[in-house]
Amino acid sequence: MNDLEAIRTHLLSFPESSEETPFGPEVLVYKVAGKMFATLSPDEVPVRMNLKCDPDRALELRDENEAIEPGYHMNKRHWNTLNLDGSLPNSFVLELITHSFERVVAGMPKAKREALLPG
Repeated sequence: MNDLEAIRTHLLSFPESSEETPFGPEVLVYKVAGKMFATLSPDEVPVRMNLKCDPDRALELRDENEAIEPGYHMNKRHWNTLNLDGSLPNSFVLELITHSFERVVAGMPKAKREALLPG
């Protein structure tokens, strides 16, 4: 089993990130500046997480990892579902969360991007 507390802490560690439940208590939605970058279903077995991803990388990840599928209830070109069954290392999951955050921020206006991704 992946470390859910570490995952949730990482999801909330980004500037202007928030955790909401617009679809009900069973799906946690993580947003940056009002834009969704992740969902987490902690009560499912295995736990499932949707993350935004570069379309080419999304395909590669699905080919290389059985626990990564096209985004469940999402645009399958831009989103992946991770089945957190323990087969994906926590460090890899955290990297994919960061990638998702960065993809969402990349679509924001320049001033907002620069405020959220300094440096």
